[in-house]
Amino acid sequence: MNTIYQLLLLVPILLLSLSLHEFMHGYISHKLGDPTPKAQGRLTLNPLAHLDLMGSLVLIITRRFGWAKPVPINPNYYKNPRKGMMLVSLAGPGANFFLAALFALIARLVVFSSSANLYQLQMAGYSSLVETFFAFFQLAIIINLSLAFFNLLPVPPLDGSKILMGILPPKFDHYIRKLEGPYGMILLILLAYTGVLWGIIGPLVNTMYKILL
Repeated sequence: MNTIYQLLLLVPILLLSLSLHEFMHGYISHKLGDPTPKAQGRLTLNPLAHLDLMGSLVLIITRRFGWAKPVPINPNYYKNPRKGMMLVSLAGPGANFFLAALFALIARLVVFSSSANLYQLQMAGYSSLVETFFAFFQLAIIINLSLAFFNLLPVPPLDGSKILMGILPPKFDHYIRKLEGPYGMILLILLAYTGVLWGIIGPLVNTMYKILL
């Protein structure tokens, strides 16, 4: 698959995947009583409200990792801030798992219910159309699984660090917060550059992909 062709497939997947990820963060925070996401105009699926230029470029380049603008939230509005932060943080990766499962379901339904029609399209000279269909759904599933597992890593500022803080006793918060700011990002960049990052989440993505398809 050439680069231009893959980018044409990647852009709509990127817009939907990152936007739904951030929307769900804001939506769950809103449901827990926090007015901040709505006040900041982030309870929307409009990609322009969520996309981060650098995070989008990283996703386009890697086809695996990326990020959007974090949704501003205020845990002080939650009845239980620790539990609330954990639920809000889970919502983003959860949205990407949902999209991966949805794309896999659609692909399976089309194959199972229209395999004869797909074969006829190929025989009629539309094999490139059929290949594009499968390439789109394969890419959509892989990207959403990658985003989900990537964000579940327990390294600030990723969602996994906040989920971990919600699970561990408060006395461990200090150690996790030490990685907040530039330290966490530097660690993620080093992990990505050395290939360790994909070495961690790659097997998880591949296993889940095989289960879904």
